[in-house]
Amino acid sequence: MIVSLTIRAILKDLMGTVEQIEGTVDILNPGEPETEVTGIITAFSATQNIVEQAIALGANLLITHEGVFYSHHAASEWLEGDPVYHAKKSLIEHSPIAIFRYHDYWHRQEPDGIMMGLLRELDWSDYVEEQQAAATILTIPAMTVMEAAQYIKSKLGISYVRAAGDLSLSCIRVGILIGYRGGGMMAIPLFNDHNLDLIIAGEGPEWETPEYVRDAGHQGRSKALIMLGHAESEAPGMKYLAEILADKYPMLPTRFIAEQPIYQMV
Repeated sequence: MIVSLTIRAILKDLMGTVEQIEGTVDILNPGEPETEVTGIITAFSATQNIVEQAIALGANLLITHEGVFYSHHAASEWLEGDPVYHAKKSLIEHSPIAIFRYHDYWHRQEPDGIMMGLLRELDWSDYVEEQQAAATILTIPAMTVMEAAQYIKSKLGISYVRAAGDLSLSCIRVGILIGYRGGGMMAIPLFNDHNLDLIIAGEGPEWETPEYVRDAGHQGRSKALIMLGHAESEAPGMKYLAEILADKYPMLPTRFIAEQPIYQMV
């Protein structure tokens, strides 16, 4: 007996037991909740390349972490005169694809689903000492900042990271902040509150945490920072989501599609 699943049923499962979030950016647009799902694609972002691949694979539900049109919020009026926006919008409107942004509710799972994906990809889940709402504290086997950077690149399959501080510093106490959580007010207190050697973050203002690390080193208080990039820190969480959904809905073709890194080293 073949059991059909609607988009509504899958979204209900994705919300889990998380209390309703007011003003959430997690919306289904486009798409109708009662549509029967033929296949699921997860991705970090709904790039045009990802949308085209999802359509070609016959999937009609694309679940992404970030929005479709270049802004955290869904408003797109400011793009009305832009040809790139209109071409992408037309592609989506003339396809059977439904797009659900799974951002707030995935972060609010306990533990944070995006963080869990990154820890799994790094094989560091066993080193977790404390899971906070916005950060994870670990005690890892001793390695230098350079060794940590090389290890991370290898595990995530990325060509570069950015590092600040003494690259020869031996690191044991590590804090991880995914996405846009690398700013000073969030990252800097972790160094002292948890006696951290190294913070690994997605991204943040360059004049905040990196400059703190510079001054700390100048004072002889060696600290280090590795910036992965926003997508590089969060895409593993959407890969993890695809694994969960594939196990839960074995009757549905489900896969994660990785996009190429946006920046090139030149």
